[in-house]
Amino acid sequence: MYALQNRVQRYYKKMKNTNNSVKKHRTYLVLLFTILFSGSAGAVVNNYMGAYALVGEWSLRPSKSEYNLSYGVAGGLGFMYEMQAGAKYKPTRFLLDIGVGALGGMTSFGQSSNETAVLNGQKDLQDELFDYVYDIKNRHDQYTDVAVQVPLMVGLQHRKFYMLVGAKFNYHIYTIANTKANITTFGQYEKIPDLRDMPEYQFFSDKPMRSSAKTELDWDIVASFEIGGRFGVITEEKGYDVPKRMMELRLAGFVDYGLRDIHKKGNNSGISTEEIFYDTRKYVNDKPNPDYVYQNTSMIDNLKMNDIMSTEKNGVPFAKAVNSMMIGLKLTILFQLPEPGQCVLCKDGYQSIINSSRGRLKYEE
Repeated sequence: MYALQNRVQRYYKKMKNTNNSVKKHRTYLVLLFTILFSGSAGAVVNNYMGAYALVGEWSLRPSKSEYNLSYGVAGGLGFMYEMQAGAKYKPTRFLLDIGVGALGGMTSFGQSSNETAVLNGQKDLQDELFDYVYDIKNRHDQYTDVAVQVPLMVGLQHRKFYMLVGAKFNYHIYTIANTKANITTFGQYEKIPDLRDMPEYQFFSDKPMRSSAKTELDWDIVASFEIGGRFGVITEEKGYDVPKRMMELRLAGFVDYGLRDIHKKGNNSGISTEEIFYDTRKYVNDKPNPDYVYQNTSMIDNLKMNDIMSTEKNGVPFAKAVNSMMIGLKLTILFQLPEPGQCVLCKDGYQSIINSSRGRLKYEE
């Protein structure tokens, strides 16, 4: 019996504590909504439409790679909507930006070290076996890219200065990889020294080579930080009861850093050779015809240089991940959208005064 009474007492005590907790939470919610309502009751909201242009240094940053980051330049244009909100007669305002634009740029990886590929088991004009060696140096891989960008930013504006932070969505719609290098080719024999600089065997030294191919970059989410100032405000007045339009100019510096790995990994070799005996005219009794090969085929033409971001070397990918980064300047122009303004002599009020006056005059007559 005593145990039952203790259990009942504990239950009622728990219920009492729960009710007190609920009452406290209700009080906090009421206070919160009261504060928010009192703060927003005196707020002024203005809407702007505008355009922006940006330019900066664009880099691709590979991680766990023998390559350093790339260097290049990028620029973009776009349109935006901005909401400015703040208390009346206060210099600090809350900003909300959303827009859409296009971003284009070029960036290049450079590699001074040599890279070698070998085409084994070739036969020369004397029917001797040798290995055809490709030696690549001074290689540069340049990526030209066009992307659609959708920014979403929030921030604060205080007098002439402002700051924005947020995210940008980049969708790459067109990417070209251009590769250039100097190539040296020679023949490795087992019993004699290497044969070099012999055009009849397609052996060259430091011959310029270029290749171009369409590739892909993955979509990206970019963390963005922007800080700058307003340096021009123009106000147009065309009557007391006509809404005023304002134009704002801004100049800012920004930093964009990609959060995703944007390169699509591949298992191609950086340098690959294609089978040179692909034509039946190159065979005599099911054996390669060296005379035809060396007279009608350039061995250089059978060399394919894949862009480095889609390749692997010795079974190791170019990089574990590749992130983008852009640092630059941004110019923004904003036009305030028309809003109903206070009038000195409103049309509706004036008409009501006239009507009431006529009524009184008629009554007095």
